[in-house]
Amino acid sequence: MPNYDEIYSKDFKEAPYWWEAAEPETNLDPLPEKVDVVVVGSGYAGMNAATHLARAGRSVVVLDSDRIGSGCSTRSGGMVSSGQKLVVGGAIKGIDPALISRLIGESNESFEYLKMLVATENLDAGLELKGRFFGAHAAADFETLKRHGALLAEKTGVKVHFFDRDHQREVIGSDYYNGGMVIDDYGGLHPGLYHKALRERAKAAGVQLRSHARAGIVKDGPNREKIVPTARGTIRATNVIVATNGYTEADATPELARRLVPVKSYQIATEALPAEILAELIPQSRMVSDTRRDLIYSRVSPDGTRLLFGSRPGIFEMTEKQAAKRIYARMLTIWPQLAGVKITHSWVGSVAMTVDKLAHIGERDGADFAVGCNGNGVALMTYLGYQTARKILGEQNAPSAFDREKFTAVPFYSGKPWFLPAFTGWYRLRDFLDRPRG
Repeated sequence: MPNYDEIYSKDFKEAPYWWEAAEPETNLDPLPEKVDVVVVGSGYAGMNAATHLARAGRSVVVLDSDRIGSGCSTRSGGMVSSGQKLVVGGAIKGIDPALISRLIGESNESFEYLKMLVATENLDAGLELKGRFFGAHAAADFETLKRHGALLAEKTGVKVHFFDRDHQREVIGSDYYNGGMVIDDYGGLHPGLYHKALRERAKAAGVQLRSHARAGIVKDGPNREKIVPTARGTIRATNVIVATNGYTEADATPELARRLVPVKSYQIATEALPAEILAELIPQSRMVSDTRRDLIYSRVSPDGTRLLFGSRPGIFEMTEKQAAKRIYARMLTIWPQLAGVKITHSWVGSVAMTVDKLAHIGERDGADFAVGCNGNGVALMTYLGYQTARKILGEQNAPSAFDREKFTAVPFYSGKPWFLPAFTGWYRLRDFLDRPRG
């Protein structure tokens, strides 16, 4: 592989491109001594839970171990879909059909809830539903996509179109794939602006936001109170919600940590490109991903100026600057016409994966929780934060389908994913073998 030492722009940053429009927030005001609800984690789930509770009259503080909004909610690709991960990702295998129907129904509801939230509250989130292309990495994957597409149309009602290899340039400016499918209903938003809008919405409802307040193990106090120790002091509360997802720590929530595997995903942003180049790469600015086990995901930035490209750069973790070279090389395999383009940003975020490939809400470690987005968190975690708040308030007519007692721990695992290099290497080998060389 070429060394790609010249790919970095003069203003290259090891930070999310999204933060140019909306940086995470620092708030070092003193912690409240007592509130009704402490929310640990300031991502989409935490912010939406907090706002709904505050609007219902509860006093709420949101804590983050770093800046408010500095986790994966503002480090993702910002892609938005409904039940795609459930239906085609293997999450519904071996599950009771009645539960499958409920899970898919709520996944679809999460998509509708996000759209409603952005529209009715006039959130500046850059939400656009221009469709998403799924590329067939191997020739056999095209037939798999046809089956998955038919299932998605049946189960979720989305509009699906298929393009064989001879016609795929109608939807992507590349000859890399062996055809693919387009789902019209999917799209994306600007993660940074969406999170900033959620912060402002929360503050307007009376939610207190506190950064750099890493929480410890929740303890039971007198009169059914919860005692929440933090790096900046102790808070007493009636309820605690943990919404830390890919940043869940074993020394704070050990039972959750055994059930969540943080997987790092890296992204790069190109320098500004001519509009005609971007239109050639991704006509109609659709979202792009593929069928690899070690998948890629890409999109045009919401302002239509540059290409964003995400992937895992290798078997082992590395710095954002090191990762940029490897991700750049992957990008060129799909769009070789981008050779010589400079990179302005490279960043990494941690996604929470679960054994059953499902998100979960429930109660463990002395707290309610909403975790496990499995790389599909924009709509789903927004919705599950809202549902967790409704559960605390007693507003639900029935428990959420994602609220299940069964939440399998990873064997021989306590929160440090020692096995990820082996799994990543195995996935890459299988992807390599699936696609003939030459």
